[in-house]
Amino acid sequence: MTITIRPEDVPVRGAGAHTFLLLHGGAGPGSMAGFADLLAERTGSRVLLPTHPGFGGTPRPDAPATTRDLAAAYAELLDRLGLSGVTVVGNSFGGWLAAELALLGGPRVGRAVIVDGIGAEVPGHPMTSVAGLDPAGLRRLSFHDERKAPRPPAGGGPGPDIAALVGYAGPAMSDPTLLERLAAVTVPVHVIWGESDGIVGVEYGKAYAGAMPHATFTVLPETGHLPQLETPGELLDAIRSPVR
Repeated sequence: MTITIRPEDVPVRGAGAHTFLLLHGGAGPGSMAGFADLLAERTGSRVLLPTHPGFGGTPRPDAPATTRDLAAAYAELLDRLGLSGVTVVGNSFGGWLAAELALLGGPRVGRAVIVDGIGAEVPGHPMTSVAGLDPAGLRRLSFHDERKAPRPPAGGGPGPDIAALVGYAGPAMSDPTLLERLAAVTVPVHVIWGESDGIVGVEYGKAYAGAMPHATFTVLPETGHLPQLETPGELLDAIRSPVR
């Protein structure tokens, strides 16, 4: 199906010749907001910080949509903005989206950064199921140091964002074809992983990186599933490092 993301609905941080597109995961756009500010300030770049349709109280697509459908919508957004050579940075579900955008190719994406991405099926290293976990259990899986976790929203429990995530990613939150398809990626990719990620471990990350011909793999120590919240400075340094 076709999803439209209007340029006027996408918040922008900073300004500069280079553009970053930040793609959030199930933790929602707020999990990327502070890092967007840091990235814009430290790199002197323009940073796009969209909210996936259906997240953050935004309208959901009126028909079933997949991760690939959403990636195509972001490709169309970049085309409508007349952008090329964009660095796409995605965390968790956003990492899966970044991989799909890299697969779409074209001049729009110059580089992809996958941060603790999901979406792959790695034999022997499955993604940890988070179904039914309370906020405390999810924090334990997501952070090396739970004290760095943001305060949970009032009321707690699953919200509309979970429904939106499952709507795109499916109940298994994976695509059995993804690793095989990633062999066709031609742009440079940097796969960055938190050493203490309890949702998708380091070996899962290595398989993600190993599926692509031009990928570099970096492990961040004392970091869980959400480096942009737990160790943002280290994540920024890794993003700015040259891809080999």
